[in-house]
Amino acid sequence: MPVDSQTQIMLDQLKAFNFSLTGNKTPEEARELVRTMLQALSYTPEPVKQSENRTIPGPGGELPIRVYTPEGSGPFPIVLYFHGGGWVIGDLDSEDDICRSLTNHVGCVVVSVDYRLAPEHKFPAAPEDCYAALQWVATHTDEIHGDPTRIAVAGTSAGGNLAAVVAQMTRDRQGPRLAMQVLYVPATNGYMNSPSIEENANGYMLTKADMHWFSHHYINSETDKSNPLLSPILAESLAGLAPALIFTAEYDPLRDEGELYGQKLQAAGVPTTISRRSGAIHGFMVPTQMEPVLEQSVAALTKAFATE
Repeated sequence: MPVDSQTQIMLDQLKAFNFSLTGNKTPEEARELVRTMLQALSYTPEPVKQSENRTIPGPGGELPIRVYTPEGSGPFPIVLYFHGGGWVIGDLDSEDDICRSLTNHVGCVVVSVDYRLAPEHKFPAAPEDCYAALQWVATHTDEIHGDPTRIAVAGTSAGGNLAAVVAQMTRDRQGPRLAMQVLYVPATNGYMNSPSIEENANGYMLTKADMHWFSHHYINSETDKSNPLLSPILAESLAGLAPALIFTAEYDPLRDEGELYGQKLQAAGVPTTISRRSGAIHGFMVPTQMEPVLEQSVAALTKAFATE
């Protein structure tokens, strides 16, 4: 089937402006482009009871986070959220809309993490920051009105990669137990050798060339690609991980590796739901197209937190 009508309008607009996410841009130029795009969307932020920027100790120094608190008295379940952007782009504002929606509709505290970006901070700075944030959250729940027995991780694209990686790190390091992992259009294989990488290489906003640009800036050498902290699909075992909800998009270069990761989780005995959005591209995670995905996310998280 073709891309859906909303997506086609967006693609036509990008084509008219000769849009290129990375191209020959420097990382800072790409970051500025994304910031400009987000400002152009000019959506009205969904109100939450409280949104607070603060810093916590991280492996590389002070680590910025944003804590979203819902109405009520708590203790609330907690979602630790990692933004997307190929480990090179993005910040606490990038997916502010998603964090606000999860806060209100799940009735949870959302802690969004502004992990260190490449190339200034190459692999494995990002996953180590994200795992440090999980450890902090689990030991400071009183400060954020959270419940240490009900913690989930979530993220989009590179953030989905980091959520999957953190789920493995906390299992392997005997860290905090997770109730769930929610992976939106995740990158799971640094080798980028699945059929959808070629099928959707061009024309759908995120391209094969973009993925190689991100990888070039993120990794130190080709050997990093075999490390499960970069390629969670290559972990020796996936058994014992938190239940997973994985969203993919039909015209996304990352579609197949996300779905294969889900299938491998299922084969390892991990309760996993894989949901492909037909007619969508990698960039469907915008306010105008998120409602059906959020509904499914809210239902899954609510169920996971209720059974803890």
